[in-house]
Amino acid sequence: MLTNLPIRKIIHVDMDAFYASVAQLDNPDLIGKAIAVGGSGRRGVISAASYEARKFGVKSAMSGNLALKLCPELIFVKTDFERYREISKKIRTIFLDYTDLVEPLSLDEAYLDVTENKKGNPSASMIAEDIRARIFNEVGLTASAGISINKFIAKVASDYNKPNGQKTVNPEEVIPFLETLDIRKFYGVGKVTAEKMYQKGIFTGMDLKLKSIEFLEDHFGKSGSYFYNVVRGIHTSEVKPNRIRKSLAAERTFSENLSSEVFMMEKLDQIAEEVSKRLLKSNVAGKTVTLKIKYSDFSLQTRSKTLPYYISDEDIILNTAKELLYQEKMSNSVRLLGISLSNLNTETKKIAEQKAISVQLKFGF
Repeated sequence: MLTNLPIRKIIHVDMDAFYASVAQLDNPDLIGKAIAVGGSGRRGVISAASYEARKFGVKSAMSGNLALKLCPELIFVKTDFERYREISKKIRTIFLDYTDLVEPLSLDEAYLDVTENKKGNPSASMIAEDIRARIFNEVGLTASAGISINKFIAKVASDYNKPNGQKTVNPEEVIPFLETLDIRKFYGVGKVTAEKMYQKGIFTGMDLKLKSIEFLEDHFGKSGSYFYNVVRGIHTSEVKPNRIRKSLAAERTFSENLSSEVFMMEKLDQIAEEVSKRLLKSNVAGKTVTLKIKYSDFSLQTRSKTLPYYISDEDIILNTAKELLYQEKMSNSVRLLGISLSNLNTETKKIAEQKAISVQLKFGF
């Protein structure tokens, strides 16, 4: 029984195989065929796969070589982020016809709070159906949706009737729904965490619910209290229409492994240039530079340095990344390098905006 908790009407909309579906939308000859976005070439990694390809086990983050072994008829198409952003903008415009409380998670998914909405429709399920129909009619793509009392349950529910479906979990259904849910379906439980939960005898929501908060915090750290709450239907995070960017990054995967820091410098120069361009385009700067290194054995390492001032300049980013590169000797040859800038001044800007609004209200503007 849920008591003393905010009961909102939250919709999580998730586009179906978005990148692959866009490719099929733009090239009807690909409809019904197994396609992979990205992943071509000897070292390529797949960004997305159509549902036809997924039947063979092809999925994102898989190497193109392995995907071809699983599905010899697989067709590779190039990524087109400009096109994805264009379509994502059209979809977001549809969302805004219903509510201003839209929180995008990525180009292909978002939360909507329709507790109070522009259509005056008390049924979140009917709103979700209407939104999905409009996306199909106006954009040409299908979407799935989850509807419930909070963001966590809505997101879990959106995966239930994919593709091109939706699921509503009403307030009185929340606890039974969560108790019977496979632990792998819980948002925030990845492969490693799931294996750890199996070892502790946790296979379903009910198993999770029987564990004390002390037990969960002992074995899962800070995530323990999160798991303790969500399995009880407690997730108070609001839909935030103006999500503050916390980091900005760029990375490159190389066709040949790099074994010398000298060879890596040219690549870092290109990556730093890209990061700087993105910072300037977004009109932000940051203090913490992080160098990401993926070795040929797929092990991952990060090295960070926080500066006493905000930066967006390419040369400073490159020099800091160079310093991090030479911080310690490489343990293996390198297949990927990335640079990210975090500790951004977006939070400072937000505080300044809030103060300005406060002053305006105080003086009656």
